[in-house]
Amino acid sequence: MKIIVNGSNGRMGKELLKLIEDGYKSAQLAAAVNRSSGEHGKNLGFTQLDEFTGEADCIIDFTNHEQTNSLVQYAVKRNLPLVIATTGQTEEEINIIRKAGKEIPIFFSANMSVGIAILVELSKMTAQLMGNADIEIIEKHHNRKVDAPSGTALMIADAIKEVRTDVTYVKGRNGYDKREKNEIGIHAIRMGNIFGEHEVIIGTDTQTISLKHEVYNRSLFAEGALAAAEFIVNKGPGIYSMQDMVHSK
Repeated sequence: MKIIVNGSNGRMGKELLKLIEDGYKSAQLAAAVNRSSGEHGKNLGFTQLDEFTGEADCIIDFTNHEQTNSLVQYAVKRNLPLVIATTGQTEEEINIIRKAGKEIPIFFSANMSVGIAILVELSKMTAQLMGNADIEIIEKHHNRKVDAPSGTALMIADAIKEVRTDVTYVKGRNGYDKREKNEIGIHAIRMGNIFGEHEVIIGTDTQTISLKHEVYNRSLFAEGALAAAEFIVNKGPGIYSMQDMVHSK
């Protein structure tokens, strides 16, 4: 499986390159794309995606959501499966991804962790079984993360909304308004070098269930991205998620 790593010099791009170099999932590096070609040299290093015209089986993107349009255009033009491992997309960018999913397989998930996929399923099930419970989501990330709340926190909330269709989102709390019964509070903390923590608290007047996922090493997301690439490389056009991959197992 030959991989194009888009954003090869970022934190996650470097983690992905390490795994590929170690032969994780039998992956090989087709091209490393970054603003400067870096240590991979003229044969593998490129500053723009469209500079690379060689053989590849999949693109894994760890850049920025602002590159969505050019990234998707390249993937469609080359008919290459695409793993989008960035967050913060606008509604317009999400629509671009959905449209491209009619032509190529795209793995699009706010989080590349299998553990998070399990957390989503457990949160959804608990919220359904405890239909009258209050629900709050707390997410913590490093002080360099720019989007808040995290895409993962919103993904969890959206999954809960599938079974609690009347819920509304309150992103942070201030003022003196009473909490409404159908609210999901979503709270973002930015500090230090926290890789990622998500906690879902579901409680009634008599009991509380707390579901929590913590990341100890960024390589977790790189592993998930390669697993996602392996999952979609022979799939037909469509938008695939971590839940699809988990359910397939």
